[in-house]
Amino acid sequence: MRGQLAHDVARWLADLEATRRASAHTLDAYRRDLRLLTDVLANDGIVATGHVDAAAIRHAVATLHRRGLGGRSLQRFLSACRGFFDHCIERGELAANPALGIAAPRAPRRLPATLDVDQTARLLDAQPGSWEDLRDRAIMELFYSSGLRLAELCALDCGDLDVPAALVTVTGKGARTRTVPVGRLAVAAVGEWLAARAGCARASHCPALFVTRRGTRIGVRAVQKRLAKHARERGLGQHLHPHMLRHSFATHLLESSGDLRSVQEMLGHANLATTQIYTHLDFQHLAKVYDAAHPRAGRKGRRGEGP
Repeated sequence: MRGQLAHDVARWLADLEATRRASAHTLDAYRRDLRLLTDVLANDGIVATGHVDAAAIRHAVATLHRRGLGGRSLQRFLSACRGFFDHCIERGELAANPALGIAAPRAPRRLPATLDVDQTARLLDAQPGSWEDLRDRAIMELFYSSGLRLAELCALDCGDLDVPAALVTVTGKGARTRTVPVGRLAVAAVGEWLAARAGCARASHCPALFVTRRGTRIGVRAVQKRLAKHARERGLGQHLHPHMLRHSFATHLLESSGDLRSVQEMLGHANLATTQIYTHLDFQHLAKVYDAAHPRAGRKGRRGEGP
C-alpha cells in the first residue's frame, strides 16, 4: 500500500484496534480487503483518499470480480470500504461515502454442511483413551450441545460454566453475551474433563476451561486440527470443522422443535434471517424423504409407476 489513501487506511485500522476493540479476526479481514482497494486504485493512478469516487469503487469491484472474487468476498470488501469511508467523513476528509449504493454480484446461497445424527453419535460416543481425548470429547460435546462458535469456545473460562444449572455463558459477535443450556451428556463430558484438568499442575493458574498440557489456553488452530483428527479416526468420510458441529446443533434442534426464535437466541444471531438458512436445510431433508417415499413424487423407474 502506498500514498495518502494507504496512510489513511492504516490510521483507521490502528484506531479500530486501539479505541474500538475490534477483534483480531475483524482487523485481519479489513486489512486484507482494504489492501485490495489501495492496490487496485493505485494501478488506476488513484492514491489520494479525496480522489476516490463511486466510479472508482465500481471499477475496483469489477476488477476483483474478474480476478475470481465471489459475491460473498465482494460484499465483505464493500463493507470494509464503507466503514473506512465513514471514518473519513467523520474526520471531515470526505463529503460523501463513495461505496454507498454499490452492490456486489449476487452470491449463490450455500447451505452449511452438517453431520447427520448417526455420524454425530459415531463422533461423540467413542471412548477417550488419553488426557487430550477427554478434553476433545468435552469440546465436541459442548459445540454440539450448545451451538458455540469456535472463538467463543476457546475463550471460555472455568467460571463461565455453571455445571449444577447446566448453563454456559459466552460472549459472541458484537460483544453480545448470551447464556445457553448444556445437555446432559455434555455436562458429563465436561465434568470428566474438569477432573482430568485438575491433575495438570501447570493449568492451576490458568482461567481457561480448555487448556493444553503446557497449561495454556487452547488455540483455535489446535481445536481445528484435533476435530479433523477425530473425524478421520472415526471414519466420518468428510472433513470436520468446528462450525459443522454448530450447524448440526442448529439443524437437529430445528428439525425436532421447529422453534426458529429459540434457535436464533441460542446461536446468538442478531438477525432472524441468518437463522432461517437452517429452515432451507430442513426443507432439503424433507424433500429427499418425500421424493424417496411418496408414490407419486415423480421419480422415474419406480416399480408400479405409470407413464
